[in-house]
Amino acid sequence: MFTGIIEALGQVESLQLRNREWQLRISSPALDFSDVALGDSIAINGVCLTVTEQSGQQFSADVSGETLRLTTLGQLQAGSKVNLEKALTPVKRLGGHIVSGHVDGMGELLDSQAEGGSICMTYRVPDELARYVAQKGSICIDGTSLTVNRVDGACFTVNIIPHTQAETIMHTYVKGQKVNLEVDVIARYLERLVLGEAAATPGKNNPDTGLTAAFLQEHGFAGNER
Repeated sequence: MFTGIIEALGQVESLQLRNREWQLRISSPALDFSDVALGDSIAINGVCLTVTEQSGQQFSADVSGETLRLTTLGQLQAGSKVNLEKALTPVKRLGGHIVSGHVDGMGELLDSQAEGGSICMTYRVPDELARYVAQKGSICIDGTSLTVNRVDGACFTVNIIPHTQAETIMHTYVKGQKVNLEVDVIARYLERLVLGEAAATPGKNNPDTGLTAAFLQEHGFAGNER
């Protein structure tokens, strides 16, 4: 588990195919590796990966083909900058929100406007994730925990304060940039909880046939319009 508070920036040294498996190698002079052991988890741009090798200020992690398809990691090149966060420990302050490092999908930056020292960014999420994004709720973008300012359909805005600009790679994003998104895990569990016994019905894992307005009305969670 993670908090979405970025600990350090890293740089991609290589992303290459080894023995039919992809291996990502990252260097980070700013990250404290003193408590990092083989098998530990580190989030790279919000994607939870397992440390398979570690030497000095560098570490390697294996990346499955599915992870490359579902996240932006496959777009990384040697020299790319990335956000890094080590896994949460019981004594660490939960400064952001609960983040699993399991990316739900990719979003796209639609607009970026300066507002004083901050940057107001507007993103579009895949339609199937839109229902999990709520005004003043939390969302994780490339591993960074952010508060949603406004929501309009499948689009939402976030405010990137100067500190976040300085400590992450978000200030480098340009219109059309693809990002890794993780919605609030509580929203996902709440959806399944509301389904109750119906969650065991085949097809309820399909976002198109899960929690609907009709289902809520049928089970007394929403009244009819008058």
